[in-house]
Amino acid sequence: MDLPALPDPQSWPQQVLQWVRCPQPEDVAFEQPLQEQLITDAAKLSQAKAGPDVHCSFCGGRSAAGVKFCGSCGADLTGAKARQKGQVLGAHHSAPVPDVACPACGTLNPATARQCRQCSAPLPGAAPASAAPPAPPRRMSRGMWIGLAAIGGLCVLGCLALLLLSGRTQERVAQVQSVAWERRVEILGLAPVEREDWADQIPSDAEVQSCREELRETVDSPRSGAIEVCGTPYTVDSGSGFGEVVQDCVYEVHDEYCEYAVLDWTVTDTAVLQGTDLRPAWPSPSITGQERLGDQSQSLKVTLVGDGETYTYAPDSEAEFAQFAPGTRWALAINTFGSVVGVEPAN
Repeated sequence: MDLPALPDPQSWPQQVLQWVRCPQPEDVAFEQPLQEQLITDAAKLSQAKAGPDVHCSFCGGRSAAGVKFCGSCGADLTGAKARQKGQVLGAHHSAPVPDVACPACGTLNPATARQCRQCSAPLPGAAPASAAPPAPPRRMSRGMWIGLAAIGGLCVLGCLALLLLSGRTQERVAQVQSVAWERRVEILGLAPVEREDWADQIPSDAEVQSCREELRETVDSPRSGAIEVCGTPYTVDSGSGFGEVVQDCVYEVHDEYCEYAVLDWTVTDTAVLQGTDLRPAWPSPSITGQERLGDQSQSLKVTLVGDGETYTYAPDSEAEFAQFAPGTRWALAINTFGSVVGVEPAN
């Protein structure tokens, strides 16, 4: 039987291209080579930028983007499905890949070799020199899963129990034994206050103490004075048998961040007024022209006694506080922890 003649060497690139784009499942993915080489040939660059290959809807053959008819069956490729693109294949590695030692005889072979050139034994695939092999995922043993499930279950049960206990109440009738109130008014004065901010945000009357350069923001486009910071280059599948080397870069903008002192209103004193009646009043402190009154606050407290127990209740407002005349009786809702969570006049 006569063997078919080899194709003309001048046609090898086209022949190889045709063999590569043969019918194949759509889930067949391109793999990143052990050593990547950047393309400088203008024709190949144009082909790489043409877009992802397409699959013939009749025979599944793969053709280059822009081709009108399938090279396998001649079908019209209008509307053919394009291969996926954009998948990250891994870190770009252009450094020479070290030779691989044959596990049988120890002979060093090129990393891309499939079998030993000395003894023909199969060679293991080599990992890229510039990328460390990924650590295997840590698997949890069944015991660990059970343990975590038990701990999680206990936490959930504990929270539910706490909610149930805090929501469960008992009614107690108690009598008001005493009341007390305290009201406070802050007195503000101008005093030096130390603060920090960016140099262009400091008030004009502030005294700058010290400054340091810090990262203020990160932007995507170049800016005057910004520092370009780039990540590790990585290879992205273009869907056409070519990979695009991508490097993400940002621009760090640094600025002066300063400590400064400025006069501002601060609490210099607090006027306090207390009482044990139902008529709380606000203190009226005397202030100078260099002072002003600040925030007000109050605490209202009712002490009740019933069944040999003493309870404390804090009314929400002065109007509610005024109802707790000493000697009056109240029905208290007491939770499991002994706190008063509700009150109403006793019948």
